[in-house]
Amino acid sequence: MNARALVSTQSIARRLTLMFALAAAAVFSVTGYALYQFQCIELRRHQLQEIKTRFEFVESLIVRRINNAEKWVLLEGKMTELMPQDGSIIYLVESSNPQFRLGKPFAADAKISYEGNGVRRIVTENGTYLTLNGEIPASGERPAVFLTVGLDASAFDSTSRAINAALVIAFLFGVVVVAGLGWWIARRGLAAVDELSRHAAKLSPLNLAERLPARDLPTELNGLVLSFNGALERVEHAYVQLSTFNADVAHELRTPLGNLIGQTQVMLSRERSAEELTEVLQSNLEELERLRTIINDMLFLAQADRGIRAANLEQTSIASEVSKSAEFLDMLIEDAGVSLQIEGDADTRIDRSLFGRAITNLLYNAIQHCDRLSTIRVHIERNEHVVAVKVSNQGAPVEAHHLERLFERFYRVDSARSDSGNSHGLGLAIVKAIAHMHGGSVFAASNKGETSIGFTIADSYSA
Repeated sequence: MNARALVSTQSIARRLTLMFALAAAAVFSVTGYALYQFQCIELRRHQLQEIKTRFEFVESLIVRRINNAEKWVLLEGKMTELMPQDGSIIYLVESSNPQFRLGKPFAADAKISYEGNGVRRIVTENGTYLTLNGEIPASGERPAVFLTVGLDASAFDSTSRAINAALVIAFLFGVVVVAGLGWWIARRGLAAVDELSRHAAKLSPLNLAERLPARDLPTELNGLVLSFNGALERVEHAYVQLSTFNADVAHELRTPLGNLIGQTQVMLSRERSAEELTEVLQSNLEELERLRTIINDMLFLAQADRGIRAANLEQTSIASEVSKSAEFLDMLIEDAGVSLQIEGDADTRIDRSLFGRAITNLLYNAIQHCDRLSTIRVHIERNEHVVAVKVSNQGAPVEAHHLERLFERFYRVDSARSDSGNSHGLGLAIVKAIAHMHGGSVFAASNKGETSIGFTIADSYSA
């Protein structure tokens, strides 16, 4: 089965049409059966009522007026007039005295079945009859007689068959009509889906800003369209971010590679002394170290993007870990002419190596952009179920539109920060990734010459 046939088989319109048809078939079946049974019961009731009325009439006539042979002869003439020529109604009187008999008895091989209430069904070669019989006591010269009144049941049977056939035809016609209406209703109801499908077919990577129309839609589709448009926005954001990231990576790698190639070409242009070659090799080594750092950071961020969580969690004092990280930056802190102050503490479960990397990046960022003779403060605080670590430094203010993008990869506030060439712009992005790996988030603020950047860690220990 090809894809188009599969889609056709799984068509919502066809499914709805089938459901309409099945529902109609179920309703019409129950309704038709009920109507058929009701009609049959009513026809039977009328038949039985007619047999009973005729039986009571003849019984009353015989009991009240017939008590001798002369009157019986008159009765025979009267009964002959009452019996139709087509044999649809028969009267049969049986008696031990031949003078008081009427009609021709049923054949001995006739099939007799009992319907209840004294009614019998007698099947003969001439037809099928419903009969009611009873004994009439003797009166005068007339002995006791056995009266049978029969009514031809073929009319009832043919009427039942006609009703049954009409109901079957109505059932089939009704199912076809309902299925057709169901198909029309389904197609009308799904017209909005078809319209969305046509719009979706026009979506292209060349126009990432295009969205599905969300106006004049059925309520049931609003949530779907809004969710889909939200997904498109996230895809657009990721696509733009990836494109920007690729461009930034190319830019960051181009500079050290250009330096390496340029220096190497210069050194190869003529004979060089061992001292000159050693100097160039040392310079190239610095550039290679920078390349390695960029590549390692990019690999780390790629792993973080796959949703990897911090694994080696240990119950640790946050202030103690901050102090350990600060020890590695003593020389930089001293060179920058600043001091470091740690405020507060909290115990929680962290991956010590990842946390050390994040706090080191924050401290390095603060050292790079702080004023000389100022104080870098690290504030540690527990709030509800998170532990917040904030690093604050005094320096050039950061505008609000920059704060929103500080944690983007390769983003630098060049117009407000200096010495950006010593950093490749992944430090704060790594802080954000480590925060997410610990179930936390990042934040940044700048007010009155003080910039605060930090992150939170889910306090899993207290939770």
